[in-house]
Amino acid sequence: MASYEALYGRKYRTLLCWTELGERRILGPELVSETKDNVRLLRDHLKVTSDRQKSYVNLKRKDVKYFVEGFVFLKVSPWKKVLRFDRKGRLSLRLIGSYQILKRMRPVAYQLKLLTKLDRIYDLFHISMLRRYQSNPYHIVSVEEINFRPDLMYEKEPV
Repeated sequence: MASYEALYGRKYRTLLCWTELGERRILGPELVSETKDNVRLLRDHLKVTSDRQKSYVNLKRKDVKYFVEGFVFLKVSPWKKVLRFDRKGRLSLRLIGSYQILKRMRPVAYQLKLLTKLDRIYDLFHISMLRRYQSNPYHIVSVEEINFRPDLMYEKEPV
């Protein structure tokens, strides 16, 4: 006895033939024509559903490609419970990195060169977890030497 029959007390009816098994016998061309009509009806319903789903697609979406040997930031917000990156709560980091792309594994998957402290994480990431890193020389902050006195006091100077 099939599991469906045991659960519901009747035989399973396929989408192609909705008649009960004991009601009537459809033979020959009648069976073929009824099956064709049912298949056509199912195709129409699937097309309507597919068109509806296509209308929900984000029209501003664009394909993103990263270059091998390039750098990316890594999105870490889904990992809040798994790994903590220095802070927790609202002040936790959203992006970490920059990490070098080693290889493009699939059209939407990239392998990154991670630090040794992240060795527990698998190094293959989906494209949605990556953000482009754009180097800018103005982002580099030059750190000047702070002159301390022997008593560890320093003077504030306006910049």
